[in-house]
Amino acid sequence: MKNYVVEVNNLSKTYRGFNTVNNINLNIKEGKIYGFLGPNGAGKSTTIRMILGLIKSSSGSIKVFGKNLKESRSEILKNVGALVESPSYYGHLNAYENLKIWATIKNVDKNSINDVLRLVNLYEHRKKKVSKFSLGMKQRLGIAQALIGDPELIILDEPTNGLDPMGIKEIRNLIVDLAKKHNKTIIISSHILSEMELMVDDVGIINKGNLLYEGSLVNLKSKYNSDMKLEDIFLELVGGN
Repeated sequence: MKNYVVEVNNLSKTYRGFNTVNNINLNIKEGKIYGFLGPNGAGKSTTIRMILGLIKSSSGSIKVFGKNLKESRSEILKNVGALVESPSYYGHLNAYENLKIWATIKNVDKNSINDVLRLVNLYEHRKKKVSKFSLGMKQRLGIAQALIGDPELIILDEPTNGLDPMGIKEIRNLIVDLAKKHNKTIIISSHILSEMELMVDDVGIINKGNLLYEGSLVNLKSKYNSDMKLEDIFLELVGGN
């Protein structure tokens, strides 16, 4: 029996009579990197916000760690870390001080902050003002913020947006390390498919609110020419929908 950290059943979200998310089902396995893929406006961010309980679904159910989100949201979110859009920081404070504030908000041990900074390769910059950080460093600090409290589930919405190739590679290596060495379950939404192909185990592909595929990347490729790139498969799937 597979151990699912997140189970989404028949989930929909309707705005003014329009289905932005239409009756989707997602099953996200423990310790895996799950790529939630789709064009801009496909429904990725809306789905993530529903999983985090930031917005209410119109219908359907969400279970996280086997518990119903509507009934146990506060308990569930204690074990979830998230980076949604561009994280906000106090630019006049250093990296350590920013994470200390977040640790206080989450009511977790501040002694873990340096360990988290080491994990995201920012320990050497812990006393540097965040206003002096590069975009890549700020994104790593955002992931550090998501890691405060040692959550089992990490949700990252477009974590490589705006980064240069070196910054993208750093984030990719960090995400793979978190899953493989620290047994974190990670959901990443992205439209940078070449990057997703290098790190994800499973994928969900969404377009116009409809889920077109969910399953392992290996199985998806086996349905097509195994030499095809994920981007080409994605375009073929989305092109007809």
